[in-house]
Amino acid sequence: MLTQLQVRHFAIVENIHIDLKKGMTAITGETGAGKSIALDALGLCLGTRAEASMVRPGADKAEIIAVFDIRSNQTAKEWLLAQELDSEDNSECILRRTLSKEGRSKAYINGVPSPLNLLKDIGASLVNIHGQHEHQLLSQPEQQLRLVDQYADQKLVLQQVADAWRDLQQLKRQKKQLDQDLEQLKSRQQLIRYQVTELQEFNLLPGEFESIEEEHQRQANASTLQDEAAFGINCLYDGEHNNAYSLVQAVIERLSQQVSLDPRLQPCIDLLSEASVQVEEAVRELRQYQDGVEVDGDTLAQLEQRMTQALQLAKKHHITPAELPNLRATLEQELAQIDSSNEQAENIDSLVAAARESYLAAATELSQHRQHAAEELSAAIAQSMQQLNMPAARFEVDIQADKKYASSLGIDAVQFKVSANPGQPLQALQKVASGGELSRISLAIQVITANRASTPTLMFDEVDVGISGPTASTVGRLLRELGERTQVICVTHLPQVAAKAHQQLRVEKQHFADSTKTTMTPVQGDERVVELARLLGGDQVTDKALANAQDLLAS
Repeated sequence: MLTQLQVRHFAIVENIHIDLKKGMTAITGETGAGKSIALDALGLCLGTRAEASMVRPGADKAEIIAVFDIRSNQTAKEWLLAQELDSEDNSECILRRTLSKEGRSKAYINGVPSPLNLLKDIGASLVNIHGQHEHQLLSQPEQQLRLVDQYADQKLVLQQVADAWRDLQQLKRQKKQLDQDLEQLKSRQQLIRYQVTELQEFNLLPGEFESIEEEHQRQANASTLQDEAAFGINCLYDGEHNNAYSLVQAVIERLSQQVSLDPRLQPCIDLLSEASVQVEEAVRELRQYQDGVEVDGDTLAQLEQRMTQALQLAKKHHITPAELPNLRATLEQELAQIDSSNEQAENIDSLVAAARESYLAAATELSQHRQHAAEELSAAIAQSMQQLNMPAARFEVDIQADKKYASSLGIDAVQFKVSANPGQPLQALQKVASGGELSRISLAIQVITANRASTPTLMFDEVDVGISGPTASTVGRLLRELGERTQVICVTHLPQVAAKAHQQLRVEKQHFADSTKTTMTPVQGDERVVELARLLGGDQVTDKALANAQDLLAS
């Protein structure tokens, strides 16, 4: 619960330090005194938007510090532990927010600088604020749904629905993108398939074109090659006179006759002998080559035809013939990827269908919880309205479950229906409820749903507006009963409500020559009687008003 609130240089507040207790606390004061400033300041401390105009004129910065006892708040303790923001004994949570006159804002949780989103996260488990304009929001369908969910208290199922919806939308986006990609690839797929088929039928292997070129050149020049081989054989060996082999042999023979005269000729003889052997080897190779060269017209024609096809395909694709095998491999890979995309599209269809079923299952479960809660809530609100001086009131929470309403919040459309007078049919709340009736209905709903709230502190800002007489006394009783179970802080202008509080704070505005400031002080004993008498009779506190105030407190 909230144990301390300190506000410095905020709006017309110079310095307020409030110690708060369990039960119901009423905040009272004259109109315009600034009764709601404490709630506004606390809202800022819980992460609401800050503006430079909130800083008190003449001050450098505003500061708000809120201290919460969280010993019984397991949700807040676990959150702080998870964020490593817990205090030494994890029994207290201190929120601090500063705002400079230039509009720069800083936030702290247990003394650690923190972003605003963390303030909002932890604030949701510490305080639930019901504003004075809450009844104006009551006619909005999203607010009605939020109240039903607050009463149903199915946070886990709500999260499951939200997660399933997120997954479904993500898959649908992926499917949409994939469908767009496939539509763009459809025409290219036909072209690639044709090109791949053409290349596969031609079936040019890596390195094959180079081999074809080489063989074609050989076939085209076979006669010349044979003639040159014959010429070489003749010069080296077969010639009748002066062939290379016979000349080398003649030199070897003559030098061998002279080696006895000079042994230094022997190395030359050895080299010539080796040359003679090499000539013989070369001649044998040339003979084999000559025998292997054949002029084959059919083979030459086939080679020329394949080369022509390769050149035509290469020209078609603006590449060299040798690059055709690589092109085929690239196109086959691209075609496989397109085919894979088609398979992926089929798979994602099944994934979307499964995700939709998962979402609908979670949403249906949530709808069932809402239907059950709606029945209880309808009866409770009707009973509370009757206590609030609407004896013939009927109330119904109408929930329509349909896939057409599908969203992250489920498949339900919620409408609050009311009949305030006998014989009047149930109609939409915003169509039939007057301002006073709407205020009372709103208060009934807030008190009833607050009973289900897990937050230990509830703050009501003039939710009793438009209420008076016996109804006001009933409102005070309801808030006090609520305060027996949780901490309730209520800004009110009604003495019947303030008198039901366990403790009361008075707000006063003081005017000085060059400034104005607001103070907030506890009132008890005779001071509280006087404050209630002021609420009853205005500025003139009469004996009758004092007596009425004492009667209110006694009751």
